[in-house]
Amino acid sequence: MNFDRLVNVMRRLALEAGDRIMEVYNGPDFEVKAKGDASPVTEADEAADALISAGLRAEFPDVTLITEEQAASHSLTASTFLIVDPLDGTKEFVQRRGDFTVNIAYVENGVPLRGVVYAPAKGRLFYTEAGGAAVEETGAFDKAAPGPVKPLRVSSPDNGALMVVASKSHRDQATDDYIAKYAVRDMTSAGSSLKFCLVATGEADLYPRLGRTMEWDTAAGDAVLRGAGGHVVRFDDHSPLSYGKAGWDNPFFIAYAPGVELKK
Repeated sequence: MNFDRLVNVMRRLALEAGDRIMEVYNGPDFEVKAKGDASPVTEADEAADALISAGLRAEFPDVTLITEEQAASHSLTASTFLIVDPLDGTKEFVQRRGDFTVNIAYVENGVPLRGVVYAPAKGRLFYTEAGGAAVEETGAFDKAAPGPVKPLRVSSPDNGALMVVASKSHRDQATDDYIAKYAVRDMTSAGSSLKFCLVATGEADLYPRLGRTMEWDTAAGDAVLRGAGGHVVRFDDHSPLSYGKAGWDNPFFIAYAPGVELKK
């Protein structure tokens, strides 16, 4: 895989999808439908998915493509693939809270090597560069070429005063009970894959997820966090979270900055 080309394509498609999403977000009321699993979907999800899928298939026709909105892709199996959540955080989108993202990632042999996370309503764009390092792009986003970037690096955590980020829409008692095992300085909440990015920037030290997620929810944020020196591990045995699992379901997991003393 040519990573220079890959990153440029993923970045451009994420920005283009973000524009389409914001047209719906800033427009009049939109229809919210329920998918088979009862999760919401809007015309913004579907339009962004069509745009990204067409772009990736045109550029990388020989790479397996998995997307949230195309059920036919969910029965595929692969260890190397592109994986897309065109609008992660649909609940945040529907409630016009801004915490939604476009996620595109490339997984090779089960490891998310490159990814882009774009939060169009917040004007934040995170991605892994061709060499694998994670950055946040600043300033106006030109689709033709990347602008100035700042390198991302996880925090050096103080286990006596951790900053924790948790889900905004999926917080539950089990998560609170687990967080209570740590000495927490402060907590914040965020929707979608932004939680990974907050750990990647050093704005948080720890993100535990004791709830159902799919690989398309996590792959891009996972790639960004890994590119910033962070880790994502299974909750049960603290082994690295892998991708290409049957059904694309994730186990519970923990995303964190090295130095956090993980609890069982």
